[in-house]
Amino acid sequence: MTESTWAGTHVFAAERIVPATSVEEVQERVATSSGKVRALGTRHSFHDIADSAGTLVSVVDVPFEAELDEGSGEVSVTAGTRYGVLARWLEERGRALHNMGSLPHISIAGATQTGTHGSGNGNGILSTAVRGLEYVDATGALRRVRAGDEGFEGLVVGLGAFGVVTRVSLATQPSFQVRQDVYRGLPWEALLEDLDAVTSAAYSVSVFTDWVEGEVAQVWRKSLVDGSPEPPELWLGAHRDPREEGELVGNSEGLTVQGGVPGPWALRLPHFRLDRTPSNGDEIQTEYFVDRAAGSEALRAVRALAADIAPHLYITELRTAAADRLWLSGAYERDVLGIHFTWRNEPVAVRALLPRVEAALAPFDARPHWGKWHGYDAERIARVTPRLADARDLYESLDPEGRFSNAHLERLGVRVAR
Repeated sequence: MTESTWAGTHVFAAERIVPATSVEEVQERVATSSGKVRALGTRHSFHDIADSAGTLVSVVDVPFEAELDEGSGEVSVTAGTRYGVLARWLEERGRALHNMGSLPHISIAGATQTGTHGSGNGNGILSTAVRGLEYVDATGALRRVRAGDEGFEGLVVGLGAFGVVTRVSLATQPSFQVRQDVYRGLPWEALLEDLDAVTSAAYSVSVFTDWVEGEVAQVWRKSLVDGSPEPPELWLGAHRDPREEGELVGNSEGLTVQGGVPGPWALRLPHFRLDRTPSNGDEIQTEYFVDRAAGSEALRAVRALAADIAPHLYITELRTAAADRLWLSGAYERDVLGIHFTWRNEPVAVRALLPRVEAALAPFDARPHWGKWHGYDAERIARVTPRLADARDLYESLDPEGRFSNAHLERLGVRVAR
């Protein structure tokens, strides 16, 4: 079998990949498969977190189905649905999610299970919208959990360590309009002197840099269109770019509309369009979360490595997220700055750089993104993940035989080694 992750950074070693076209088929696949089982979504992870020594059950072929509860505002949706598909469906009904990731192509279960996020000082990661989960357990039985149930905070960002998620319920809100303005020429010192002045400038803010120039490459301000004053032409030494079409990591056709043109949240909060190939594709990704209060110091520490990082980098994106209570979230109990690296597909060079980047971020108790490359071991993961032992105990209690465990989870101490 030569099937791989989206960017080709990991070739699956599982004995078989079996598609499911209904929840009943997911149950049957789990119940009748011998040995280990893992769920497979849109394959946007970058390593072996979704792999298995046995069977991978793909949920992306389960047809899209969504139900909106008009009273609570919750939407229940099939787990393999891409965020962009649900977003369009919600917008047609006057509803919205609180945030979106940069790629609308990612599956809802895969993104929420790995703690994926958008940006915004006041916005929680995507998983904070989860209000309920439906999943298939090791026997093939269908289980349901809701917010408020014991252990729920350990299951929302659960890494697929306890079962195959088949349906997710999410909080929604009334639809809203957003404009996306790009600023160029922001001096590095302006960013470091008052990081919050930059990251709080809009509903969602992304900062892009190659680390070596005296100015950051771009700042994307995604502002609510709610009668607020128009963003200024000049801001902290940067100037507003009036063009509606931008460019990022060599991609111009795939970006959502910029230039301050108002549009629905679903078409402005993501960076990339659902109907285009996102990002560069031929890439490796890494991301670390640090306390936003120490963000400037963390950036200075990484910038000391700029000359070594830049030759192997497409771009770094800096984003923020609000603190939450989800046990394995990168934002657990602290507002965070996410320092994201989109590397060139140079695995030897990237693997050599990661220990140096991680050493620079060690004083800030940086937490890695679960779905992206990093060099942490179980000891270091435990050091920066306060509820790791609680999460592991929960997964062991729900799956005592370790059917949903794999080498990756055991290597990081998320599941008990077998």
